[in-house]
Amino acid sequence: MERKAAYANLAKWFEYLNDDCGYENWSQYLILKLEKFPLSCGLDVGCGGGWFTRAFAKRGYQMTGLDKSAEMLDFAQEKAFKEGVRGEYLLGDITSFKTPKKFDFVTAINDCVNYIPKPKLNAAFKNVYNALGRGGVFLFDISSERKFLDKIANTVSVDDRDDVTYMSFNKAEEDGVTMEVTLFAKRADGAYERLDETHRQYRYSKTEILAALEKAGFTVLEAEGFLGEDEERSDRLCFLAQKGGKK
Repeated sequence: MERKAAYANLAKWFEYLNDDCGYENWSQYLILKLEKFPLSCGLDVGCGGGWFTRAFAKRGYQMTGLDKSAEMLDFAQEKAFKEGVRGEYLLGDITSFKTPKKFDFVTAINDCVNYIPKPKLNAAFKNVYNALGRGGVFLFDISSERKFLDKIANTVSVDDRDDVTYMSFNKAEEDGVTMEVTLFAKRADGAYERLDETHRQYRYSKTEILAALEKAGFTVLEAEGFLGEDEERSDRLCFLAQKGGKK
């Protein structure tokens, strides 16, 4: 069985399988962060299927989504069209992304940064910095070290539904985790098709993230747990940084 790159098969099922993650509250939390600043156009890095890209666009922001998965971008464009949401979608990797356009803000939501290999983190953050206009803001999250160590490493995740079964076999690595994902997806003829792909996520500490932000030239404004939770107990850390901001 051919094992494909991350999201080659999962793209069409990702939002469906994550329908219990609280997208509405999550997006409102992020929008409240953005509304503190005079912003109009944004770049959503690692936009995936485009849920947050569409949420920001519906709020009135001019949005561009960026992702290195062509399958995810196809899904994102299809969903945006169905919902009547305007936006631009680009195929690219933030570790090598260059653009002459300047954005007011950049977001990277739901583990996007955890997919960046450690040797490339500084380059990725510098590319974000260069994509922002003066005073632009960078809003993003990571899965916490606690989540990696206590909930992901050396576990098996399963979601069994009538039309698809999702399984992820998660192997701990020194710097993160490798996820061998298998889907059994129901076809139009009623038979089930097996689809396999591999994901590699990297575990980052708060200290590593703050150091990379400062090296890129950002001023860190906020660092807190998911939805404002105590970061020591949270599965996710959220960061807000600014280009040319003041501490």
